[in-house]
Amino acid sequence: MENIVPASEYRQLFLTNHPLMDVRAPVEFVKGSFPQAINLPLMNDSERTKVGTCYKQQGQQAAIELGHTLVSGNIKQQRIDAWCQQIQQHPNSFLYCFRGGLRSQLTQQWLRNAGIDTPYIQGGYKAMRTFLINTIDCAPSKHQILVISGSTGSGKTEFIHQRKDAIDLEGIANHRGSSFGRQISAQPSQINFENHLAIALLTHQQLHLTSNAKLIVEDESFLIGRAAIPHNFFQSMQRAPVVIIEQSFEQRVQRLHQEYVVNMQAQYYQQLGYDAGADAFANYLQQSISKIRKRLGGKQHDELQQLILQALQHTTLDSHYAWISQLLAEYYDPMYQYQLEKKASKIVFKGSHQAVHQWLDEQS
Repeated sequence: MENIVPASEYRQLFLTNHPLMDVRAPVEFVKGSFPQAINLPLMNDSERTKVGTCYKQQGQQAAIELGHTLVSGNIKQQRIDAWCQQIQQHPNSFLYCFRGGLRSQLTQQWLRNAGIDTPYIQGGYKAMRTFLINTIDCAPSKHQILVISGSTGSGKTEFIHQRKDAIDLEGIANHRGSSFGRQISAQPSQINFENHLAIALLTHQQLHLTSNAKLIVEDESFLIGRAAIPHNFFQSMQRAPVVIIEQSFEQRVQRLHQEYVVNMQAQYYQQLGYDAGADAFANYLQQSISKIRKRLGGKQHDELQQLILQALQHTTLDSHYAWISQLLAEYYDPMYQYQLEKKASKIVFKGSHQAVHQWLDEQS
């Protein structure tokens, strides 16, 4: 009798971060996976390609026979040993393939032959992915979305982290949203960004069970780095009420200096060592300013680029305040004011971090 995890368990599976064993090929896993999944494939990329070609040319039975030929002997035993080791470490693991079909059933059978009965997930990756996409699409009807906005450097992300009723879109995207926003580590694939967002929404729903509970997100463009906010969710953000965080110019310059200069330099040094880290940090600053050359205009870009180069010649990081102040005053602030005018009718409150926290708590 087959041991199958039904689709009705998907929500709980993601909410509990249940350990998952993904037996798809590595190329499939890289394109998109789930946070709690480990890739232990039944077939590697080359084997999968050969079996797929055989299926198209000769049919299913020939493909199955080829698969058994390719994954046999020591190779088969190595795959089974890897599965057994994972299940020994995480005895409650579930396994899945793309559709919950032959690969799941074969993996389950080989494990049974080894004395382990592990459930496989009905519908596999495709059905779970569809469930998560539906979670995002349905979110606007289940949440009262509220957007936190404010000038660059006003500490919106910091504010979001202090709220239990908020989701950090930039954290999920692993990007701070601006031209200087990239992190040292890579952004997730688009599919993984969406999967993580959906799981964050499920968690928010679990924590806030009341109908139409408030969901706070930071004001974002459609793209956060290269991660695109799903269309329906982004449109809901565009229609949502807006709360503005207000901070002084000096406070914002100080925060950007800490984020763009102090923190990033320290991370590059820690990861790459002093010399390579210094080069990587310099490249990060110069590439970031080059990304907005067209919007800055050639003259302003060249001035800022020169200020950055001058600052990099100094041992003290205080010299970076000059280009940050100019960038904020002459580029980010005018752009923000233009965008704010378009949102004027949706603004429901303005204030300091403390005042906005207090106002939001009172709304609850």
